[in-house]
Amino acid sequence: MATDAGNGGSAGYDCPMCTNYRPATREIAAQMFDFPAPAFDYPEEAYPGYVAPAVRRSAAGRLQGIRGVFGLIPYWAKDASIGRRTYNARSETVTERPAFRQAWQRGQRALVPMERFYEPDWHSGRAVRWRIERTDGEPFAVAALWDRWAARPGGEVVDSFTLLTINADGHPVMGRFHRPGDEKRSLVPLVPQAWSVWLDDDPEAALRLLLPMAPAEFTASADPAPPPVAVTQARALRPHGGTTGAAMVPIPEQLSLAIDTAPGNDPGHA
Repeated sequence: MATDAGNGGSAGYDCPMCTNYRPATREIAAQMFDFPAPAFDYPEEAYPGYVAPAVRRSAAGRLQGIRGVFGLIPYWAKDASIGRRTYNARSETVTERPAFRQAWQRGQRALVPMERFYEPDWHSGRAVRWRIERTDGEPFAVAALWDRWAARPGGEVVDSFTLLTINADGHPVMGRFHRPGDEKRSLVPLVPQAWSVWLDDDPEAALRLLLPMAPAEFTASADPAPPPVAVTQARALRPHGGTTGAAMVPIPEQLSLAIDTAPGNDPGHA
């Protein structure tokens, strides 16, 4: 666990779990939430530090799509590099970890639309990327938190988000991932009927929504990662300069699932 000197103690970083997912396209996101399509480009696959769409409630009470960095940057952070370790938040400790508790207390809950996410399967003795998606192929939204960070007073403002995780030991779909003996974790897909409760209701009601995904509604299958050139192209798509440069956090090599990992390079779990 890392320590953040700027916040007087542990920042509450979680071990990596979901480090790679495929965001819903702009058009699909607009259809899901009935709002204008995001006006920014983003890569087909997201890793920590990449820009992707997230959805929150606006001050006017409408669903609002935002341009967010995958990896929450707390408002008190000295720089954006903390986002390399805050892309997942454990539901069991989200209310107390310094990196997340202010966002939770302020009700800064969000939804992140995606088509699938990826996890390492170790049944062959080495990490092989598998994808998890709905059995009907439809996109879905997962529980998240967002925060807003400024590089300095009056400086650039960056929105960012983290994905909530829950225990998945014994789950028919999610229980197979990560190293043998490691705790199993899962993202939390929310059905459309629960979106308003997650975004608007009290914290206790929101916590009650953090339940295992319905096994009959999700499936997992091997999806070996693209060749290295695809990773290079994805990184090249990240915006640089202007008001976005400081938000683009480098991806630690050990977190990348773009290439099947050797046993010594397990991406770990949240």
